Amino acid sequence: MVRLILRRLAWSVPLLVVATMLAFLIVDLIPGDPARVILGPTATAEQVEALRVSLGLDRPWFVQYLAWLGDALRGDLGTSVISKTPVIDQLNARLPATLSIVVGATVVSAVLGVALGVFSAVRGGWAGRAADVFAMLGFAIPNYWLGLVLVAVVAVQLRWLPATGYTPLTESPWEWLKALILPVITLAVGGVTMIAKNTREALRDVLARDFIDSLRADGWSESRILVRHALRNAGIPIVTAIGVFFVGVLGGTVLVESVFAIPGLGGLAVAATPAHDLPVLLGVTVYFCTLVVIVNLLVDVTYGVLNPKVRAA
Repeated sequence: MVRLILRRLAWSVPLLVVATMLAFLIVDLIPGDPARVILGPTATAEQVEALRVSLGLDRPWFVQYLAWLGDALRGDLGTSVISKTPVIDQLNARLPATLSIVVGATVVSAVLGVALGVFSAVRGGWAGRAADVFAMLGFAIPNYWLGLVLVAVVAVQLRWLPATGYTPLTESPWEWLKALILPVITLAVGGVTMIAKNTREALRDVLARDFIDSLRADGWSESRILVRHALRNAGIPIVTAIGVFFVGVLGGTVLVESVFAIPGLGGLAVAATPAHDLPVLLGVTVYFCTLVVIVNLLVDVTYGVLNPKVRAA
């Protein structure tokens, strides 16, 4: 298991380098000039060029990237070109909001998805068909559209929950929870359907195996077979689906944070893109990639718990 973890951590280094390099290239290709954004449209060409030189923007992109990478390896993600504040301070201030949404959506999706998948696999018939219909609807409904509908109905018309904003957990746990309900539901709908479908297919495959019939012949109850053996053997596809959902939902936070006006990492990236605030965009990329690495590592560790063969690999 230790060897597996070390191998995954070793692979995370080139992942972070490649991801940040691609982000650097993409931002470099976007039309616009951060020096012009800072000085405004009335600045002369000489003033803009002088600021570009002072910011180091006149250097080739790979020289700029290597300079940033050297600072990042020392724990310095640079300073925002626009706000002139340390990038790491901005990221740390917004990270709790993004984590609250992503972790909340993942937990809700995992609990409801596994429960629905187990129910449809055990009962079959109409339950399985209903799960398929629900899955199709979940995949077809765009997150941002669902978020707008929830705001219009639940927040504006019914006035049950706040439409926008975010309250830190440390300030008011109750207000924090209320602010998260609509964004979490918006992101979790697709996750519930995906995890439910994967759970049902994996569980049906396990329940059809010969050793399950042997356990039934030995007098084991259906609930005991399900909990002790079926779910454990179907666990790897289920854990994989949960991990894939977590990684995918990170991208969904960009739109959801915009819809609900939540000050998270996605909203920070959206605001930094038109301004060519490269240090901020690279910092967001580092944080997102780090979250992906952590989740993949947790998934691999769970594989090892569920399957001894993985621990020996």
